[in-house]
Amino acid sequence: MKILNLVFHPDLTHSRNNQTWKSQFEASGKVATSRDLYSEYPDFQIDVKKEQALLLEHDRIVLQFPMYWYSMPPLLKKWLDDVFTHGFAYGVGGDKLRAKDLQLVVSVGGRQEFYTGFDIFTSVPDLLRPFQMTANLTQMNYLPPEYMFNSDAASEGIIQAFGERLVEVIDNPKRSDARQYLYESMDLASL
Repeated sequence: MKILNLVFHPDLTHSRNNQTWKSQFEASGKVATSRDLYSEYPDFQIDVKKEQALLLEHDRIVLQFPMYWYSMPPLLKKWLDDVFTHGFAYGVGGDKLRAKDLQLVVSVGGRQEFYTGFDIFTSVPDLLRPFQMTANLTQMNYLPPEYMFNSDAASEGIIQAFGERLVEVIDNPKRSDARQYLYESMDLASL
């Protein structure tokens, strides 16, 4: 399985968690290609053909980013708009991403209790729903998102441990079938 890790952090050099996780992915040898998109496209002028070619070369696409105002960083939004085009990602002839895996790795600055889904709050999976809909439209496998709460205040040890867990699961082929993976992880496979 060839894994492409795309990191969308506006200031990766000052991000303890995203920088750490990117380094852990690279050191693991499990990720074929790892890129810092903000350093590649500081002017937001995305090389669409290059990005599409990289998507075609890989089986699992990891989008790694911090939660920004309950959404994604602006370059990630522009990248999706520019790269996931009609005829490539969806629509007539747009089946180039079919059966590829889409994995999200998200750092969430807020505490878990702010994302309970009750009262005025919402849950992280709810906030990530546009990615799930994108995966559905492009016929990708939407893997269970990985996210860490309170990432701004987390200790180095917690950040490292979260990254180690990410490295353990990042290349697990069973994750491509999210429902079956969930059943197995909950020991419900025998039901």
